[in-house]
This record gives sequence, structure tokens and C-alpha cells, in this order.
Amino acid sequence: MRVLFPPLEPVSTWCLETGGVHRVYVEDCGSRDGTPVVFLHGGPGSGCKPYHRQFFDPARYRVILFDQRGCGRSTPAGATAENTTADLIADMEAIRERLGIERWVLFGGSWGATLALLYAQRHPGRVLAMILRGTFLARRQDVDWFFRDGVSRIFPDAWETFTAAFPAVADGDYVAAACEEMRSGDPARRTACARAWSDWTGKVVTYLLPESPATEPTPEQTERMRNEVSVETHYAQHRYFIEENQVLRDVPRLPRVPTVIVHGRRDLTCTLEASWTLHRALPHSRLVILREAGHLANEPAMIDALVSATEQLHEALQCP
Repeated sequence: MRVLFPPLEPVSTWCLETGGVHRVYVEDCGSRDGTPVVFLHGGPGSGCKPYHRQFFDPARYRVILFDQRGCGRSTPAGATAENTTADLIADMEAIRERLGIERWVLFGGSWGATLALLYAQRHPGRVLAMILRGTFLARRQDVDWFFRDGVSRIFPDAWETFTAAFPAVADGDYVAAACEEMRSGDPARRTACARAWSDWTGKVVTYLLPESPATEPTPEQTERMRNEVSVETHYAQHRYFIEENQVLRDVPRLPRVPTVIVHGRRDLTCTLEASWTLHRALPHSRLVILREAGHLANEPAMIDALVSATEQLHEALQCP
């Protein structure tokens, strides 16, 4: 079974000036002569982690990571103004152009997979290949599965705790309710909402892991949680700034490049149906279903599949 490559420090870091309020944090890692790959983190709202660099052989790949607008080390943290899917795609193009990269591999999981597909549909000529994990298609049914009627049937206890934080909701639109709370001028209301949202999403995403004792978050952790939920609710309320079923509708725009889709059968955050449907729409793609894996990228079976995919892809791209 393959494991992550050893810890890796960036060759350089810098911030992309977007021309607006946002400064986007970028890392350039690995070999400058290697196959270029851009890592697209999930969320929206999270950010890149040090271990994200380790899915790639640094002798073979030039790894570009960036924290999306309002996320991670990008500033201003948690900002939702000038923060749409089109803005993120424009940032990717600006990063690619600044680095002088002609074409690159797209590596994304969950929301990162959505972003990879949307970028590839907008800029097909800039894509060498795609590796997608736990595909999220951002359809209404995908959002409803998580925040209306779906996984709530598997975690009714956690769902009851989550919904109790929004007693005034009558139509079941907890995404809109959470977004309104996160816009509140009352820090206590924002914190309570962020905690309820994070507890619910965290329960589902990490359900395969051993439960950890509850601890009181530090002020820094609380601030980071509020920022992440602010961006996440912003995108969810605006349906990720795309039309209904846009990703699948525009599949014919995708380049015919090597495409590997990896999905855990036990993923209750983004269900296997999404990757299966995408795979059926992309006959040249390869779908890897992991029987024991869930949603997280750092589960052993998922690491094995993703590192294997990067290694196999590199070999395929070197063939004449």
C-alpha cells in the first residue's frame, strides 16, 4: 500500500494580487522541471494543508497549491465580497500565467473536484490530465442530501442538534438561515452558527474516525472556524455560482485527457452516485471505487489510491 511522500517545504511562496480586496496565497513546490500540477482544496472555505504537498513525488512533479479567496493564508480571511466561482477560476489562470505554465494537471477533491471540472470546461486547452476525489457536482440534490433530507436520516441525533440552533426555520432552508446568521453583526450569533455548522459537517465527514473528546476551541480556532463557515455558507447559498446541473450539462466541453476519479463507497458527504454519473458521462475516464474509504483524503485507502494515481499518471504522460 502506498503512503504519502515525505514532508516537503515549498520552493517559494507568494501572494497573487487580484486587483480587488483579495490577496491569494500560493506555494510552488517540488521540481521546477517536473510535470506541473495544481492542488485544489475542498470546502469551499478550508485551505491547503502541509500534507497536501505529499501526494506527489517532488522529483517528478512541480506542485502548485493555493488557498482560495477568503481561505487559509489568503487575505482577508473569511471575506465573501468579490468571491465567486468565476473569481477562483480567474485566479487559477492568473497563477498559471505568472508561473509560465502552458498546461497542468488538475488534482481536486470534493469542492476541489467541482472547481477542477469547471476550470477544465472553461479552459480545456490548459489541462494535461485530471485526478478527482469524492466528486461534488453541486446540484440541488447534492446540497439537499447534506442539509435537508438525506444524510440526516443516518445521523438523526446530530441533525437534531444542528437544527436546534436555527429554531425559526420553517421551510427547511438551513443553508439560508446559516448564511443570515453568519452575516450578523453579533459575534456571539456568528460563533454559535459556525459551531453548529462545523459540528454537523464534521460529524458526517469524520464518522469513520474514532471520536475525540470534546475540547473548548481556542480564540484562534474559533476565528478560523467562523471564517471557514462564512465562505462555505456563502457558496452554498448561492448554489456555488453555477446553474443547476451545469457540471454534467457541460461535460462535452471537457478535454479528452487522462482522467482518474477516486471515490470511497462509504463517503456520506459526497455520495458515490456523483462520481458514477460523471464517469458514465466520460467514457474515457477511469473510476476507482474504494470499498473501505469515506470522504477524507488522508484515509489510508484513499492515500494509496491517490498516490498510485499520481505515479501512474506521470508514467502515462511521459509516454510518446
